[in-house]
Amino acid sequence: MSRRSGILEFAVLGLLRESPMHGYELRKRLNTSLGVFRAFSYGTLYPCLKTLVANGWLIEEAGSGTEDALAAPLAGRRAKIVYRLTAEGKEHFEELLSQTGPDAYEDETFAARFAFFGQTSRDVRMRVLEGRRSRLEERLEKMRASLTRTRERLDDYTLELQRHGMESVEREVRWLNELIESERAGRDIRSAGGTAQQDTTSGASGGLPRPGDNPRTDTPDDTAS
Repeated sequence: MSRRSGILEFAVLGLLRESPMHGYELRKRLNTSLGVFRAFSYGTLYPCLKTLVANGWLIEEAGSGTEDALAAPLAGRRAKIVYRLTAEGKEHFEELLSQTGPDAYEDETFAARFAFFGQTSRDVRMRVLEGRRSRLEERLEKMRASLTRTRERLDDYTLELQRHGMESVEREVRWLNELIESERAGRDIRSAGGTAQQDTTSGASGGLPRPGDNPRTDTPDDTAS
């Protein structure tokens, strides 16, 4: 399994833990809540759902009622399939949620993990945040060393691009410091300088969407299963 498909499976399980959904609603939630999935297609989502069903982590149910009608109002379409998390799926998601290894610190993985911090225990949140900070501090040190070695050989635009990248990583490190301090003090995330939601996308993660973002919308094709 590729890292990206693993992240998608994690995110789908997390969203379905909140409530059952059909494919169109799942894709919409992934697009609007998780920026890392903003450009993915139904051709990516439905194979993932099939795999989760085959593993016994999801079950398929025939959709009905207003929610189903809103999802695909086209006449002659068969009932929408609603995906529901099984007990085994919930257990598997909780196991994934507790993992704090190096993969949790990577750009796309961290963005997905952070989106489900509300379902994560504080000690796990702390380990992931501290691991992410350590990873970015290493990255920042390498970027600074590289810039020092190559400064004289770079034109102004390339130099400015490298500086911009460094500043982005520096902003995310500051944001992580605020979050870690808030976690240690037992404060609400909103007390972390008021920057948490905005600065998640300031670093290299490409993470969660900024307020005011306009994720692109697509014509739903929700009859796949």
